Amino acid sequence: MRYQIIYDGNCNLCSSLVQVLAGFDQGQQFTYSPMQDEEALAKWGITPQDCELGMILIDTENPQNRWQGSEAAEEISRLLPGGEALIGVYRGIPGVKAVGDRLYEQIRDHRYQWFGKRETLYLCSGSRGCSTVNSKSGQAK
Repeated sequence: MRYQIIYDGNCNLCSSLVQVLAGFDQGQQFTYSPMQDEEALAKWGITPQDCELGMILIDTENPQNRWQGSEAAEEISRLLPGGEALIGVYRGIPGVKAVGDRLYEQIRDHRYQWFGKRETLYLCSGSRGCSTVNSKSGQAK
C-alpha cells in the first residue's frame, strides 16, 4: 500500500473514521498506525509532539511527502474515487478551505470531549483487519 495514515487510536471519532475508510479502501491504498504506536512513529521519524497537530498521511514511496491535519484529510479524500473533483470544488470556493481548516482544529482539540475517549486502543492494519487492545495490558480483544 502506498499511504500510511497515523491516527489517534484512543479517539472514538478517529477510530470510527479509520474503520469506515479501511472498509471502503479494502487494503488497496492505505495502512494505518495509531499515534500511540511508538515503534511506528519512530519508523517515520514522528514524535508525540508532532501528533498533537492532528492525523498524518505519509506517501510510503516518497516519505518526504507528508500531509497533516486538515491537509491530510483533504489528501485522503482526494485519493478516493471521485475525491479529486470534490476536493477541487472544496478548495475552489473562496473561504471554504479556511473554514474547513478551523473546523478541523476545533474537532482535533475537542475530540475527546465531543466524541469520547476509548478505553481500548483501536488498531487497524487495513488489509489484515482491525481490533482493539487494552491500553494497560496490551492484550488484544
